[in-house]
Amino acid sequence: MSRVGKYPVPVPAGVQVALMGRTVVAKGRNGELKLDLTDEVDVEIAANQVAVKPRGDDRRARTMWGTTRSLIGSMVQGVSTGFVKDMEITGTGYRAAVQGKDLVLNLGYSHEIRYPIPAGIRITCERPTAIKVEGADKRQVGQVAAEIRAYRAPEPYKGKGVKYANEQILRKEGKKK
Repeated sequence: MSRVGKYPVPVPAGVQVALMGRTVVAKGRNGELKLDLTDEVDVEIAANQVAVKPRGDDRRARTMWGTTRSLIGSMVQGVSTGFVKDMEITGTGYRAAVQGKDLVLNLGYSHEIRYPIPAGIRITCERPTAIKVEGADKRQVGQVAAEIRAYRAPEPYKGKGVKYANEQILRKEGKKK
């Protein structure tokens, strides 16, 4: 029995959710997202709520029940309020800036790194050491933030690199004399 799947997804004002065949479409102020349903679940839309029901009682249907409910909940939240990942850059001379449709990173390499900003994602830099990744698709926001972090992950001795704002870096002790 899914503990997540049995609760319906509330649809806030300003968001429209529609079922087109086996595709759930959510529209809001942040754009439009689509989700193709698997054969193991059914979706019902009524009274500003989206309910997900399993088609069978096998293990796959029960797992897809909770997963589908979570994905629809993330879609509704994404088109209404959106998702944000805040990142920080630590290190002497390390900085970031948005130039046109590229994020330009200086991370201690002999060259600057130009990261093309994908469609549906907004990247802003309030300070040269702060990056904010915003978008409607939760998966895409997380993927873009992970790709930026992978250019120079924080190292454990001085903590230099790109990290999430809420990330704790486990520090190691250096050499002893």
